[in-house]
Amino acid sequence: MEDNIKAGIEKIRPFLQRDGGDVEFVEYTADGIVKVKLQGACKGCPGAQMTLKMVIERLLKEQYPEVKGVEAV
Repeated sequence: MEDNIKAGIEKIRPFLQRDGGDVEFVEYTADGIVKVKLQGACKGCPGAQMTLKMVIERLLKEQYPEVKGVEAV
């Protein structure tokens, strides 16, 4: 499952990098939570939480129903 999630994140990364941000996979927990680390412009951006939930989480949940949520660490 982790490899699938990493592949999904790789598809999202170019959109974040275009705006000076990035995301790094940290962990997939037993309860279906994907933990990521926001980097670059995303790290301190006021819209980071919206990006996390409305972009990263939504896309990963669409691709992988096992994903229950995404959290930044």
